Amino acid sequence: MTDAESKQQPPERRSIPALRVNQWRAGWENVGFSEKAHRRKPEPSFLLCSIPAVELKSLCGVSRRDATNPTPRAQDLGIQRQHDEKRSEEISRYIEYGFPWSTLSDAQRRSNAYNSMRKPGWLPTAIVVNILRDIDRRPLGGSVAAEDLIQIEDAGAIASLKLPYSAWVPSWRPSNLPPMEIVDGQHRLFAFGGQNTSFELPVVAFYGLDISWQAYLFWTINIKPKRINASLAFDLYPLLRGEDWLDSTDGHPVYRETRAQELTEAMWSHPDSPWLHRINMLGQKDTGGVTQSAWIKTLTATFVRQWRSRGSKLGGLFGGRYDDDDEVLGWSRAQQAAFLIYAARALHRAITNTNADWAQDLRQSSVAKNKSDDAAFYGPYALINTDQGVRGFLHVLNDLCFASASRLALDKWAADEAAGAADETAVSNALRGISEQKIAGVLDDIAKNLATFDWRSSAAPNLSEEQRLAKLAYRGSGGYLELRRRILEHLVSSSSTLKSMVERVEALA
Repeated sequence: MTDAESKQQPPERRSIPALRVNQWRAGWENVGFSEKAHRRKPEPSFLLCSIPAVELKSLCGVSRRDATNPTPRAQDLGIQRQHDEKRSEEISRYIEYGFPWSTLSDAQRRSNAYNSMRKPGWLPTAIVVNILRDIDRRPLGGSVAAEDLIQIEDAGAIASLKLPYSAWVPSWRPSNLPPMEIVDGQHRLFAFGGQNTSFELPVVAFYGLDISWQAYLFWTINIKPKRINASLAFDLYPLLRGEDWLDSTDGHPVYRETRAQELTEAMWSHPDSPWLHRINMLGQKDTGGVTQSAWIKTLTATFVRQWRSRGSKLGGLFGGRYDDDDEVLGWSRAQQAAFLIYAARALHRAITNTNADWAQDLRQSSVAKNKSDDAAFYGPYALINTDQGVRGFLHVLNDLCFASASRLALDKWAADEAAGAADETAVSNALRGISEQKIAGVLDDIAKNLATFDWRSSAAPNLSEEQRLAKLAYRGSGGYLELRRRILEHLVSSSSTLKSMVERVEALA
């Protein structure tokens, strides 16, 4: 080749290797394909490749839906929601140091106090794009300029994407319509700026995919899949947590959720707990029991909230500092678990032994799932066997003990070992230790008086209409506070000792 001929040759295009993925079934031939309805028959395969994020961003355009446009909704060919800059900004922070570091405030990220929360910010899920052909038209952008079209060269299972330049530079821009359009992943893609070409993204690339199929793909990716339930997500926490996460409950919700999950696990797994294997750890339907998610939400709203907050002087007994001068209990996580188990065991024992009318009614009108269990505690109409009942019990227990912490000398119960709530031996040792403390008698007294409270749910069969309506007030988000209020009223009328504790609660509220 002469020098003149060499000068006439176009520069070699940048080539991206891609794996061809064949996905087609014979039955799909019966789908109602229609060029007029923007769902022409698609290619029987798509490509899987890797492209640097900032380069991919420059190659892609976005077709967004616009509700202010008078165009009929079926004729609006945009499929993407409006870009949420805050979401892309959070993804950008996530890429830097993962979750939950990405959700911290600027001041928290600048400090060294949260370095243990840094994790890799992987983005392993693919950006889904469509490569436009020379005949593809879009209402606002026309078509892709000939020199900007992406060429696909096949070589069996491996193909090559020939990009519209020999080497990408940050200043490259398409002459008209970008050669790719985003089907899914705009917020991830727009999280990248600058010229860093070392971070690559997996890309699923369709070729000439009609706009109706793009909308269908976007819907199936974002709407159709069912998210895992919260209990299953929380059940992964033991695999995620490090011991340094659990040594604090201030600054970030993940600390409190992780601590609450460990305590919930102890309530479910320790042989002395009345809720041994009775918490629905995976949130499965038709298995009965309060879900792990509900337990964690209850604990983070009560025992594991901060020791003192802006809105109230009533804090969480296991909470962290709000200010540097706040006094907190130096209990180990094993002690915290033992405290909850001791109190729950005392309540279970008191209800089992009570002959109160409400308990007798439940025993006569229903049976628990395990017929050897007391229906007053475990039965289908026992309020203590529901989310509302657990929240009411723990909320009152926390507030009573928090308000009287100094009088009960809770700080005198020193930890024998800095063990976790998942350590069964350490929890058992702490259970023996708490029985020797002043608080043990108080917990027994609280349980004895709580056993005379009417723990029937609104579905109990022998309630009067007035009783049923009163108990319906416990349902819904406002029902938690209503149940707490009525339990405290009951304790005031049933015990002079507990009356003074309730008065201290009300003074701090």
